[in-house]
Amino acid sequence: MNTEVLGVIAQIVLMVVLSYPLGKYIAKVYKGEKTWSDFMKPVERVMFKLSGINPNEEMNWKQFLRALLVVNLFWFLWGMVLLVTQGVLPLNPDGNVGQTAHQAFNTCISFMVNCNLQHYSGESGLTYFTQLFVIMLFQFITAATGMAAMAGIMKALAAKTTQTIGNFWNYLVLSCTRVLLPLSLVVGFILIVQGTPMGFDGKMKVTTMEGATQYVSQGPTAAIVPIKQLGTNGGGYFGVNSSHPLENPTYFANMVECWSILIIPMAMAFAFGFYLKRKKLVIVYMVSCCLPIW
Repeated sequence: MNTEVLGVIAQIVLMVVLSYPLGKYIAKVYKGEKTWSDFMKPVERVMFKLSGINPNEEMNWKQFLRALLVVNLFWFLWGMVLLVTQGVLPLNPDGNVGQTAHQAFNTCISFMVNCNLQHYSGESGLTYFTQLFVIMLFQFITAATGMAAMAGIMKALAAKTTQTIGNFWNYLVLSCTRVLLPLSLVVGFILIVQGTPMGFDGKMKVTTMEGATQYVSQGPTAAIVPIKQLGTNGGGYFGVNSSHPLENPTYFANMVECWSILIIPMAMAFAFGFYLKRKKLVIVYMVSCCLPIW
């Protein structure tokens, strides 16, 4: 049995083993039960206070949907402005110019709906500022939006009503602070150890084995790649995405990135079962998902 086969087996086993406790944890987070991540509560309270939001206020499905659309519209406009003006914003050591309005619209709407279509190459079409405060931000927001919507559905099914399905803002923040951010920090640390760049210097001048001079883009790659994978976003830091040797430098880094793509979707299936207290339903769901692959 070769290394590739063993790696795939190890990856699948690790994913299944870890998605079960992660799903149980996510269900507790959305139910408001006590978890190890409760130390984030002061941060969350500050965020809600500054935003004028009462996280304990129940919403019906119309209010929930309205909040979901409003927050995504706001961030869409935010992204449009930053992408068009990125050429004059800070953190642009390579002097990349702003996107056209058409391209900025395509980029924002694509990342906003989690399709992540890229009609640009990340290292030349964006600056470090927009990589962090548009692309990375969107990859948190859109993934958290989907998770928040799932949390609302779980509560509606558990309560058998659409009149009180929780608070979208609360679910959105919890998805970021309790799930996406902690996992991103762990994956980011692993990628840094494996050799993924993390800094704000401009292009690096290197000499190839043939003696030629080449300029290699770097930047805060290790900060952006984790949420790209965990949020199943796909909007790569580099134009060639994870096939770039700096974005995905080692075999182990590749395993971690592949694992990251699937861990939250699988954990959400388990969270669904734990939240509704219907574990057999999860088994049926998993079997129906895995049989076509098999």
